[in-house]
Amino acid sequence: MNNEQIKTLIVITGPTAIGKTTAAIQLAQHFNTVIISADSRQFYREMSIGTAKPTPEELAMAKHYFVNSHSITESFTVADFEKQALQLLGELFKTRNIVILVGGSGLYIKAVCEGFDDIPSAEPEIREKLNREFEEFGIANLQEKLKKADPEYYAQVDIHNPQRVIRALEVFESTGKPFSSYLLSNINKRPFNIIKIGLDMPREILYERINRRVDDMVQQGLVDEVKTLLPYRHLNALNTVGYSELFDYFDGKTDLYQAIQSIKQNTRRFAKRQLTWFRKDKEIHWFEANSLLPEKVISFLLDELQ
Repeated sequence: MNNEQIKTLIVITGPTAIGKTTAAIQLAQHFNTVIISADSRQFYREMSIGTAKPTPEELAMAKHYFVNSHSITESFTVADFEKQALQLLGELFKTRNIVILVGGSGLYIKAVCEGFDDIPSAEPEIREKLNREFEEFGIANLQEKLKKADPEYYAQVDIHNPQRVIRALEVFESTGKPFSSYLLSNINKRPFNIIKIGLDMPREILYERINRRVDDMVQQGLVDEVKTLLPYRHLNALNTVGYSELFDYFDGKTDLYQAIQSIKQNTRRFAKRQLTWFRKDKEIHWFEANSLLPEKVISFLLDELQ
């Protein structure tokens, strides 16, 4: 490939546990390139088992960026990610024609591929009111409000993360416009070509994979990992599936068996919402995640890159 060829970002996406990491590594090796992670939980060094990070062996098979890049104590927003990822792509495209972006966080992929409008800040009184509602009635009440106010964003956001739910509601209540409308209005033209690949499989097989993955995480020491993070549980990064359920266990609100069942159930629900979000993106080319996946995707990409 000569360096005059158009620069191309290949996006690999799909629901959790479907095999995105393996597919991205296979493509990175085929095209002799590197991987940028767009998984909003794999940035954090302190969270490894519960975020299903690539293993040290996998990280050695292809260079990864934005894995273990930040601490949970640092503030790192989707806008920060957009800025840093675009800066990095500018550097990477100086020496290569293809870069892989992989992840299941639709918002973070959207940030790199399209960007979004400046999201307005909310009235402090509205934020305080929503925080009081959260303390008094719990997260379910706010989730229901968000579902009615902004079904588009509800389908993608981690609805178990109170800060994210409150942020969306405070924008809606301050402006009268859904949070998602600020994410969809203007598409910023990027100075590179983008090809999006989506991975899918029959729902029951995906759910089996999710259940098995959670069992594997527990065997690998997830409970101990969460225990070490108890002092940081107030941080936004830890308000997420796989961690909040075990915080409830450590609080004595549930037993370990039930906490693990809740992780499985909440992860399955999350996968369903991810698919709802990605299905709306008509630019995604869908492939069945099976043993024929690598050759089919490579063949498709070689045609597209001509």
